[in-house]
Amino acid sequence: MSDSSQPDNEMKAMLDLSLAEVEKLFVEMGEPKYRARQIFSWIYDKHVVEWSDMSNLPLRLREKLASQGVITTSQIEEVRKSKDGTTKLLIRLSDGQATESVFIPEEGRNAVCLSTQVGCPMRCSFCASGKGGLKRNLTRGEILEEILHIFSVLPPGATIRNVVLMGTGEPMMNYNNVMAAVRAMNASWGFQIGARRITLSTVGVVTGIERLAKERLQVNLAISLHGPDDRTRSRIVPARRIASVTSVVEAARSYFVETRRRVSFEYVLVDEINCSVRHARTLGRLLKGFPCFVNLIPLNPVEGIGLRPPDERRIRAFLRELELVGIPAAVRARRGADISAACGQLAGEKEAKDSEKASPGQRNGTA
Repeated sequence: MSDSSQPDNEMKAMLDLSLAEVEKLFVEMGEPKYRARQIFSWIYDKHVVEWSDMSNLPLRLREKLASQGVITTSQIEEVRKSKDGTTKLLIRLSDGQATESVFIPEEGRNAVCLSTQVGCPMRCSFCASGKGGLKRNLTRGEILEEILHIFSVLPPGATIRNVVLMGTGEPMMNYNNVMAAVRAMNASWGFQIGARRITLSTVGVVTGIERLAKERLQVNLAISLHGPDDRTRSRIVPARRIASVTSVVEAARSYFVETRRRVSFEYVLVDEINCSVRHARTLGRLLKGFPCFVNLIPLNPVEGIGLRPPDERRIRAFLRELELVGIPAAVRARRGADISAACGQLAGEKEAKDSEKASPGQRNGTA
């Protein structure tokens, strides 16, 4: 699937353009180039999404822009808030598809979890995102719109310190749009989020890891491993879709050598599949001596998958085996599970359909 899988729109979407592209657009319109920075300041700094609110632009220019371009192409359809403060947004895209984004509040490091595709091609057995397969890639602008939508439901003055591209989809399978969005997040004219506060997640697309290492961006890499050997991993991630475990880990080692950025490995613990002491020891041998970090994630409930998390005793035994060989690891705290916002629970389109059935005619609401 190509990166630009959304149908062309006659109206120019501003968030699909870089600063240089918008400057060129203004010159072609006979306007001064500095107008581009003014517009981006309104969008990225002040989170304004209406041309009419950009008060330092001439009225004639605002009217011209409104007739030729749009700032956001999607809209919030539903907002759900967890008892732990996590907030999940269901976002309706311009072609009727849907995706989800999550805001995770934490003292001093509020984070957002963004989606990069509608659906997911990887079909991991524990995950709701891939149950319906891949529908399409998100555009650069649609990924950035997720951040604007989250800002719109936060209290005034609230900040976003960290971005994780761990929502619906496989970021490395939408590489060009994802990287363009990451550069806009990081840019001085964009959201100005430090590269070291941005994390890209992948199930192990080696070509994508290799490309990312060459980008010269200090972003973080997280690899969803889920198994210490090919036989175990193939029970969770379809083997035909990924490289071998050793190839994935080798690519991660090369990424560290190239960037000096420590790699995180995500490991969802599934009872009777990948969480025995034997599995932990195999994982320990695989990663020993590699400056990495392992996030252990007890399986979150997903309707209809027939899998369950291990008990606390098994989880602690697994963690202890990794610590014994000197591998930094932790059990990730569950956030937002009561609103299906935790790891593996984002479903996007299924929830959009449920929302339509429950609230006909309310697609524009944010209740």
